[in-house]
Amino acid sequence: MENRNGLVVDAMLTEANGMAEREAALAMLAMLAHQPARRVTLGADKAYDVRDFVERARALGVTSHVAQNLSRRGGSAIDGRTARPAGYAVSQVIRKRIEEVFGWGKTVGPMRKTKLRGVARVGFQMLLTMTGFDLIRMRGLVGG
Repeated sequence: MENRNGLVVDAMLTEANGMAEREAALAMLAMLAHQPARRVTLGADKAYDVRDFVERARALGVTSHVAQNLSRRGGSAIDGRTARPAGYAVSQVIRKRIEEVFGWGKTVGPMRKTKLRGVARVGFQMLLTMTGFDLIRMRGLVGG
C-alpha cells in the first residue's frame, strides 16, 4: 500500500508458513528496486523486525520503518538512526491503514469465505478484490 492515498500497489497470496509474509514482502520490494531512483520506505509490524529481513531490505535500498520489537531476546533490528526521524513515526501510524484493506476484502469483498481452492485461484480472487478496493478508493479521492 502506498501511504499518500491508501491505494494497494501490489498484492501476493502465499501459503501460511511463518516466513511467507516476509519473503513475499522482499519479492515485492525487489520489483520496486528496478524503478527509477526514489526513496522507498517500508512500514510494517513487529513480525518484520528480524535482522535478516531488515538487512535484505536495506540491500534493496529500502528504509525499513518496522515497529521495534524491544521485548525480543537480542533486541530490535531497527537502530536509533532509523527510528529517530519524524518519518518513522508517521509510517507507524499510516501502516495500520492496510488493515482497512483486508477488512474491506472480508466484509464487502469475497475474501472471508472464498469458494475457490488453490493458491493460484485464491490469489487471482484476492487481486481482483484489491483492484475493486482501489477503484472505490480512487472514486473517493477524485470526489465523485
